[in-house]
Amino acid sequence: MKRPALFLDRDGTLIEERHFLDNPDGVKLLPHAARGLKAWIAAGYVPVIVTNQSGIARGLFTMKRLGEIHRRLLGLLKKQGIAVEGIYVCPHLPTGKIRRYAKRCGCRKPKAGLLKRAARELRLDLPASVTIGDSRRDVEAGRAAGTRTILLGKDARDLMDAYRRLIPS
Repeated sequence: MKRPALFLDRDGTLIEERHFLDNPDGVKLLPHAARGLKAWIAAGYVPVIVTNQSGIARGLFTMKRLGEIHRRLLGLLKKQGIAVEGIYVCPHLPTGKIRRYAKRCGCRKPKAGLLKRAARELRLDLPASVTIGDSRRDVEAGRAAGTRTILLGKDARDLMDAYRRLIPS
């Protein structure tokens, strides 16, 4: 049976926005992120992080370092009693310095590749799912995948506010 997902952008949605975060010590959960995530999970949504990380293609950090950053994020969430189903990353940028990642792809948001891959691999129901992010490209990716969308800053202040707006009490 397919489950509804809560597709979340990482930077500016779950954690504080940092210009090309390259250090696990820089990972700081946003206020209300844990509380909001718990509400979504209690409502039956499976949390999945979908994030563009062009810093890899730019040569600013490696996939190994990104793994360390994500382990820190998952650890902070675990301390709050939250488990994320998966983290899906696009490391590509057509103008990147690292040849392996310097390409056009179908996974870089605003394209829907990350969400569609997660849906296949995790057996998620895209039309029943929600995508939340802090940029238009997050919302466009969600729309392209066929999910409902919430743009933080316009449609809601944070994950808890987004929950209240979409899931009436």
